[in-house]
Amino acid sequence: MKLLNLVCRSEQLTKKLEESRPRLYRMAYAWTHSAALADDLAQETIVKALSKASQLRDPQAINTWLFRILSNCWRDYLRKHKETEDIENMTLLSEITPESSHEEQQLIQKVRDAIIKLPEGQRQVVALVDLEGFTYLEVSNILEVPVGTVMSRLCRAHNTLRDRLLRDAENNIPATKPTRFRRVK
Repeated sequence: MKLLNLVCRSEQLTKKLEESRPRLYRMAYAWTHSAALADDLAQETIVKALSKASQLRDPQAINTWLFRILSNCWRDYLRKHKETEDIENMTLLSEITPESSHEEQQLIQKVRDAIIKLPEGQRQVVALVDLEGFTYLEVSNILEVPVGTVMSRLCRAHNTLRDRLLRDAENNIPATKPTRFRRVK
């Protein structure tokens, strides 16, 4: 008896699938704008529906079930045929790359470390003039020192920074303390 019900249900399903094929094709064509691809998707939907007929719990919901299968087939097709571009053929829209950004950050850290090593008076003048953009006269008023002192401190600070940074670059010595690794067993 169960076998007879299964055969009858299979015949009903086959008939319903045959009736649904034009609707599946129309929907697939609306999505793809390609007659050949729409035909392939409709056919793939019917094949999957026949192979997964046991998963259809409510025969009244066959249309929803079929269109869900069609949607999944279309999604699978899009995944398989997604347009990709080789990264080597791409042109960068920005000149900033991770490497250049990292190098810039390292340089900034080296300059900061060199500034920290300056004497207090030179460090103040460098910060006010070079970082904050104050004029010599304004710095003179802020620090309550003559303008000539501001100029001489700034000149000595620039010379010291230049010498340190050049020496570090020549010796390839990082301005920051090197990271020490510890072996863990």
